[in-house]
Amino acid sequence: QVQLMESGGDSVQAGESLRLSCAHSKYTYSGYCLGWFRQVPGKKHEGIATIDEDGRTFYADSVKGRFSISQDVAKNILYLQMNSLKPEDTAMYYCAAVRGKILTGTACTYRSTSYSYWGQGTRVTVSS
Repeated sequence: QVQLMESGGDSVQAGESLRLSCAHSKYTYSGYCLGWFRQVPGKKHEGIATIDEDGRTFYADSVKGRFSISQDVAKNILYLQMNSLKPEDTAMYYCAAVRGKILTGTACTYRSTSYSYWGQGTRVTVSS
C-alpha cells in the first residue's frame, strides 16, 4: 500500500513563502503520478501541481509562477515550494499518488478523482 505524509504547513503573512513536504513509500513501477491538492470547507479538491517519474509537471493557473513541485527520488519525498503566498492560498494541502500514468495532455492529471492514495493533509493559513 502506498503511504503518504505531509508536513510543513504553517500560518504566514501574505507575500511570504512555505515549503511543504510529502514523505511517501517507494514506487517500484515504471509509471506513476504524484500531485498536490488543496481544499477549503465546502469545496472540492483543487489540483495545484502534478509530477511524474520523468519530471514532467503541471501547474494550475492560480499558482503558476509562484509554486514549484519537485521530488527527491532517492529520499522518497515530494515537495511543494510556495512563494508569494496570498490569502486565497489558505487551505488544507494534500499530497496524493496513483500507480500508472493518467495524463491530461502531456502531464499527470490534475483531477483529484484520478488519485488513489492520499495523505492526511497539512494546513496553510495566509493572512493579509
